[in-house]
Amino acid sequence: MTATAPAAVSQATVSRTGLLRGLPWLVARQHRATAFGVLATVAVGCALLVQQRFALVGLLDRAGWPAKEVPQPVAGGSVNGYLMLGLGALPVALAVFVGAPLIAGDQEQGTAQLVTTQSVTRRQWLLAKLTWCYSLALLAAVPLGLLHTWYWEPHRSLMPHEWTEGAVFDTTGPMLPAFALFLTAVGITVGLLTRRVFVAMTAAFVLALVVEMAWDRVRTHLAPSRMFTYPLDTELPARLSEAHELDRWVGSADGRLYGWGSCAEQTEAASEACLREKGIVNDVIEYLGYDQMPAMQWTGAGILLAGTVLLTAFVVVRVGRRPL
Repeated sequence: MTATAPAAVSQATVSRTGLLRGLPWLVARQHRATAFGVLATVAVGCALLVQQRFALVGLLDRAGWPAKEVPQPVAGGSVNGYLMLGLGALPVALAVFVGAPLIAGDQEQGTAQLVTTQSVTRRQWLLAKLTWCYSLALLAAVPLGLLHTWYWEPHRSLMPHEWTEGAVFDTTGPMLPAFALFLTAVGITVGLLTRRVFVAMTAAFVLALVVEMAWDRVRTHLAPSRMFTYPLDTELPARLSEAHELDRWVGSADGRLYGWGSCAEQTEAASEACLREKGIVNDVIEYLGYDQMPAMQWTGAGILLAGTVLLTAFVVVRVGRRPL
C-alpha cells in the first residue's frame, strides 16, 4: 500500500502539468520573471487601447460625427502619443530584453553546458528555448496589433499619423507580430555570437534601430505606385484623399512630363508663357492608394518572417555544429 500511493500521487502530479513538463517547464520557470513582466506590460497596453477607443467613440458621438465635421486630428493627446511610442518600441524591447539574453545568458553563466551534459541534447535545449521565446513574442504582439487596428482603422481620417508612417503601418495588421519575431530573432542571433548578455543587449538595440531606419526606406516600395493625371490647378478627386503622394509633375497633353518647378518663373506672365510653350495642361501625381495597404503589410510581413526563418536556421545549425 505504501509503495503504490506515492506512485499514484506522482502520476497525478505529472498529469496536471499539462503541456509544460520536462524541458519546456524548466525553460518557462527559468524565464518566468521576464514572461510576467512582458505580459503585464502587454495587459496595460491592451487596456489603454480599449479605453482610448471607447473614449474616442464617445467624443465623436457627442460631436455628431460623421454627420458633422470635427476638428482634425481628434486623437493626438499625450496618452495616444505614449501608446504609439510604446507600440513602435515593443519589437525593439523584445529583441533587447528577451531575445538577446536567451542564449547569451546561459552561455555566460554556464547553464547551457550544464543542461546539455545531462540527458538533453543541444538541439532539444535550443528548441525549447526558441519555442518559449517566439511564443512570448507572439503573445505580446498579436493582441496589441489587433487592438491597434481595431482602434485606428475606423477613425483613421481623424488620427494624426498617415497610414504609410511607421507609427501606423508597422503596428497594425500582421506587421507588429512579424516585426516582433524578426527583431527577437536578431537578438537571439546576436546573443549566440557574442556570448555576453550586456554586449548582446547593446548590439541588439543598435541593430534593431538600424533595421527600423532601413525599413522606413523599404515601406513605400512594397507595392507598385500608381499615376493619376488631372487638369492643371484643380483639386484632387475625393477618392484620393487618403492616397500617399510619392512624387508630382506637370504634363503636356501628349503625356510628356516636366518637373514640378519647370515653369516657376519670376512673373505670372512669364510662367503662363512657359506653360503655353511646353503645352503643359495637366498635373500628374505618383501615389500609393490606401486600398494597397493590406497587400503591402502582408508583403512586408512575409519579408520579415522569411528573415526570421533564416536567422533561426542559422542559430540551429550553429548550435548543432559548435560547442556552447
